[in-house]
Amino acid sequence: MTSLRKLGSSDLEVFPLSLGGNVFGWTADEQTSFAVLDAYTAAGGNFIDTADSYSAWIEGNQGGESETIIGKWVKARGNRADVVIATKVSQHPDFQGLSAANIKAAADASLRRLDTDYIDLYYTHFDKPEVPVEEIIGALDELVKAGKVRHIAASNITAERLQASLDFSDREGLARYVALQPHYNLVSRDTYEGPLQDLAAREGLSAVPYFSLASGFLTGKYRPGKTVDSARAGGARKHADTERGRQVLAALDEIAAAHEAPVATVALAWLAARPTVTAPIASARTVDQLPALLGLADLRLTEAELGRLTEASA
Repeated sequence: MTSLRKLGSSDLEVFPLSLGGNVFGWTADEQTSFAVLDAYTAAGGNFIDTADSYSAWIEGNQGGESETIIGKWVKARGNRADVVIATKVSQHPDFQGLSAANIKAAADASLRRLDTDYIDLYYTHFDKPEVPVEEIIGALDELVKAGKVRHIAASNITAERLQASLDFSDREGLARYVALQPHYNLVSRDTYEGPLQDLAAREGLSAVPYFSLASGFLTGKYRPGKTVDSARAGGARKHADTERGRQVLAALDEIAAAHEAPVATVALAWLAARPTVTAPIASARTVDQLPALLGLADLRLTEAELGRLTEASA
């Protein structure tokens, strides 16, 4: 049994891989989404990540499709107490921004779609610097006090704004961020490493990185000169022709071969071993894509292998 990891200072214990729900209602229909969720939980997974805006970018979608599918699945399986559901506020077409009124209205809408009384982890999806941190934290604290949200977290935020938020929570005795969702992976280290990572370490926050596989590039499918038919090919391909991308793939290939493991598993294992990281997020469009993601829970890379990857991606 894979041991669960504690999420920051919260009482939440999570599987070391968070299942990304961005594909549910987009590249995975309801039936496939249910199958992926079933396979993930059967393997011991319990940490599901979504957002109220998933997947508003698809023509004909309103946003909230992913939450709705997760809500139906939880209801059908009767397993609400066994899963940790994380969702986010600020980007839904009908609930834009982080004003206090919007945060509360968006949370209620998410609760309806998820068909649940509470959200385990509620993120501010994209920080809105024009809104004072006092207003944001105040609204989130009200949701916690009302029992609608168990813990709060932040995504896409600067170290300065995060520090100001934590300081305000501490000063006023209000709900405090327990986790951070940064853009972080082997080929994109610059946004997180530095002031943000240092702050997370100092304040005891868990990092739950998104784009853990760089839109699929770190699965090894996207090689220079190779065409892959995928909705995310554009995002992945931009790394294929960079020096960093080539060096990282070479190191991943070598280590994956030594462990007889998929390239994606090795990339995720490196991320999971980074300071402050509790659970990288990765999504699976099909059940077949899951084993490479779940493998991170059992793969132990040596210090030398971790160092080789860190160096290759520098």
